[in-house]
Amino acid sequence: MSTERQQAFERLNIPEGNRVILCLDGGGIRGIMTLQLLKKMEELAGIPLYKLVDMVAGTSTGGIIAGLIAKGFTATEIEEKYVELVTEVFLKKGMLANRFLNPPLYSKANYRKRLKEILGNVSLENVCEETETDLLITSKDLAASEETFFACFRNGEEYHGMYKSVLLRAVLEATMSAPTYFTPLERFVDGGTTTYNNPSLAAIMEAVRYSGRGKYFSDKLTVFSLGTGTSVKFVKPEETINPKGLDVAFWLNYVMEEASADASDMQLDLIRSGLMNGLDYRRFQLSLDQSSLRKMPNRKIKKVAGIKAEWLWDISNEELDGIGLDEVAKFDLMKDIGEAMVDFICPEYHPEKGNWFKKDLVNEKGRDELVSAFGDMERIKAQMSDPDWLDHFEL
Repeated sequence: MSTERQQAFERLNIPEGNRVILCLDGGGIRGIMTLQLLKKMEELAGIPLYKLVDMVAGTSTGGIIAGLIAKGFTATEIEEKYVELVTEVFLKKGMLANRFLNPPLYSKANYRKRLKEILGNVSLENVCEETETDLLITSKDLAASEETFFACFRNGEEYHGMYKSVLLRAVLEATMSAPTYFTPLERFVDGGTTTYNNPSLAAIMEAVRYSGRGKYFSDKLTVFSLGTGTSVKFVKPEETINPKGLDVAFWLNYVMEEASADASDMQLDLIRSGLMNGLDYRRFQLSLDQSSLRKMPNRKIKKVAGIKAEWLWDISNEELDGIGLDEVAKFDLMKDIGEAMVDFICPEYHPEKGNWFKKDLVNEKGRDELVSAFGDMERIKAQMSDPDWLDHFEL
């Protein structure tokens, strides 16, 4: 290990001898928030991320960032290219474009052109060889009805991975081809449609059990997992039984996003359960609601269309809930939230209180510190224990 990498390990409290995996969630334009955390990590480490990590994994927008890290770009360089890519791709096809009635909503022509300019025709194996960084990017194969892991691992002098010869830019198109937003890449759609929108478990399995077998071991592994912010859907109980109260578009969005979120939560519980003995797992995620935002330092935010607030703490739950995955106009807001999250993790004025990416960002109950839990368990328990309530509940 080089001296600079050894120093980076010390700064981030990574155990000596551990392999390091960086995992990046999907989340549309909210990837700009992830990049604020990555820039800070890189600053603390003192070296580019591709020199810090042994492997990088990503889904959808996280897959784009992961691919650019593996190619050897710094977090600051990636932010510049990411903004260009996302701004160019989220241009509606026309006034009549509608992702539900007349999909797809967007064309990928500009995205494909820009990716070719940035990456050329390098393969996954070319990238692995160039930066010595193993790579995994998720997608969904509609024809086979299964998730696909586009991966390449270097083990000794050999490169492993069924798809190691495919073009990196083809993979970065496959992983972001979200249904209704974009056309599939032949048979492949967005990796966020699988259970691996958070690619942590996929990355660990592929590294320890499959392509990286013999190189990665769960008890000698540090995993940094970065989310893109989870949206809390505020639905009144009475609205769930009133078809007129919630339209089809709401349910399509809700089911797709909630299924992915539930799968992510289940995998997090598994990873944190201790079943993977010795695994050093560090998750950094927040929920986009007022309660979570008020745990972070308040800050003046840039003026954004549709947001009345001037300060972070004053943004309403309804405004936060309305941030779409394709709303480029909300880029500045998501960047502000990402910077506030960095200030929470790395408080310059109270360094002793910070996390500094040195451990899992959880509370005393072992749950994500910046993710709110909403529920009404006592009322539910009382109702569903009452025969009279059930017998008279509207069918």
